[in-house]
Amino acid sequence: MNIQPIKILLSEDAQDLPLPCYQTAGAAGADIHAAIHTDIILMPQDITLIPTGLHLVLPDNIEAQIRPRSGLAIRSGVTVINAPGTIDSDYRGEIKVGLINLGKAPVTINRGMRIAQMVLASVLRADFEKVSTIDETERGAGGFGSTGLQLSAHE
Repeated sequence: MNIQPIKILLSEDAQDLPLPCYQTAGAAGADIHAAIHTDIILMPQDITLIPTGLHLVLPDNIEAQIRPRSGLAIRSGVTVINAPGTIDSDYRGEIKVGLINLGKAPVTINRGMRIAQMVLASVLRADFEKVSTIDETERGAGGFGSTGLQLSAHE
């Protein structure tokens, strides 16, 4: 299912970069690119904010989720620090991607490198109501480990 076209304003720094693009017909995420002018070396455990030059106009009921690219994460340990990052429909600033290097070696981020993917998702909004009790279930308050995975107090 396609939604109406998403309007994108490219910052001056990103005019020569590709728009977000799906790499295959079945891809859920559109790759987004680094809009940097000089290489950034991301050392192990370092976090940096990478500009993309993208400004979006999203419909009211749509969010853009910024997620890691699996190949980049598996090959080098670079992932999105707040995955998934949320771009709200009323945000008009530049999309920037917070990357962290969880690998053991430095990773170089180059201009135009595909650094993350953007997945569009429907947004449901609720009215929240304060109550004095909630319904009981078989699970109840069973949390971490309550359905078979046992965690120690130090995990």
